[in-house]
Amino acid sequence: MKPIVAIVGRANVGKSTLFNRLLGEPVAIIEDLPGTTRDRIFGDTSIKEREMTLVDTGGLETKPTSVLGGKVKLQVEAAIAEADVIIFVVDSRDGVISTDWEIAHLLRSSGKPVVLAVNKADNPHLEQQIADFYQLGIGIPLAISAYHGRGINRLSDVVASLLPPLIPVLSEPDRPKLAIVGRPNVGKSTLLNAILGEERAIVDQIPGTTRDALDSVFHYDSQEIVLIDTAGIRRRGHIDAGIEYYGVIRALRAIERCDVALLVIDATELITAQDLHIAGYIKEALKGMVLVVNKWDLISEKQKNEYRQHLEQRFKFMPYAPPFYVSAILRQGMDRLIPEALLVWQERQKQLSQTEIDEFVKRAAITEILPQAGPKRLKVYGASQTKTSPPTFVFSVNEPRLVHFSYQRFLENKLRQAFGFQGTPIRLIFKKVSGKRIKEGG
Repeated sequence: MKPIVAIVGRANVGKSTLFNRLLGEPVAIIEDLPGTTRDRIFGDTSIKEREMTLVDTGGLETKPTSVLGGKVKLQVEAAIAEADVIIFVVDSRDGVISTDWEIAHLLRSSGKPVVLAVNKADNPHLEQQIADFYQLGIGIPLAISAYHGRGINRLSDVVASLLPPLIPVLSEPDRPKLAIVGRPNVGKSTLLNAILGEERAIVDQIPGTTRDALDSVFHYDSQEIVLIDTAGIRRRGHIDAGIEYYGVIRALRAIERCDVALLVIDATELITAQDLHIAGYIKEALKGMVLVVNKWDLISEKQKNEYRQHLEQRFKFMPYAPPFYVSAILRQGMDRLIPEALLVWQERQKQLSQTEIDEFVKRAAITEILPQAGPKRLKVYGASQTKTSPPTFVFSVNEPRLVHFSYQRFLENKLRQAFGFQGTPIRLIFKKVSGKRIKEGG
């Protein structure tokens, strides 16, 4: 399990800039306006050779004066509850203000390891002024400039030192692990009951890695399956946005552990940004996905046609994961769901022969004009499948920089047309190899 590092602080102290700096790419929206980041943003990164999930949060008001401020507060509290380490960002130019005191009190009461990052210390003079922040009682303040990159190495060292120790991964039986994920109130609990209640014996229940959850082990025909349950989990005091964002962190943890995610969405509502965030993380984590459109019985035929078009448009970035329309409460369409999830699990383990791959490369080279930059044209010398789960292919080429996104998409589409790989991402790697080396090797 990747540890979670949450970045918190009041508005406009540079949390998103620090998030982007640690992540190494501009993911968060940055504007010189308070309150720009209203939804938490997640990103996987590695700090000092430790993998982790970074969580960017909105500006925290301990005593919110608006509905939006109240929702952000619930979101941040949810992030704090799930975090392994918290980076508390303050502004060196403002000094210690009352809101910083209040946030510091909240963080101390959480019992979590906290790193105090004094941001915008862009010069030695501002660095010398950070001593005032000792009074927050959080620990040694670290002077940083997220914008200029000052002090980031030291900050990274301290964060890495506070992460929980690595736990050796125990070998598990070779059985598919499915996770039910999605926003609150989309029917995850009902779906769970529909899956487990169809006269299939639950063999046992084993402690889940995530808090408050149990993994169910059950049989489908002759196949033993682990069902990672994130359904119906609520924490007292977290309502509305708090529950929703707490659920997203829970979903991230479940997705990391699963082979195939069952992403549940609600047919009675338009697809939300939160649905797409979870789907995007499934794709980013290179896990299989079955898109489960629940409550299909509650909308009219006209609405169904409109919803299919809406769904296709919103999920066009994952065309390999076709939707399944179900009513979990009526158990309509449920007979096809687990077989589809098992098919995706099997597709992830598909291993092509080298002969099949060689033939594929020849056909692909003939049917597509290869990318070119100036006089130099891409040459594909060969390919091999190096692993499964997810299927991973390494292409030997003369110049990887000539591989455009459109050409990668072309190769992926051709692989799917020829060999399937339904419901799973495919990883394509392009490795530079000279033509001379190919001839010498062959």
